[in-house]
Amino acid sequence: MRKERTLCILGVWVAILPFLGFPNLWREIFFLLSGLALIYLSYLFYIEAQARQKKNQTDSKTFIDNISSEE
Repeated sequence: MRKERTLCILGVWVAILPFLGFPNLWREIFFLLSGLALIYLSYLFYIEAQARQKKNQTDSKTFIDNISSEE
């Protein structure tokens, strides 16, 4: 849940950043750092989703034969 909260706070930061009155150089630096943080968080979410998908694929490979042998 910590990554989701960080992502939400970062989104609010990017939304209000243009209105805070920073000089252009500082604003560009803040946008660059915010963008890099968004890239990093999205990469963490991607890795987590891949691990979850791999776990689900290995759990669902169970096969049970239901054909009766009384024929």
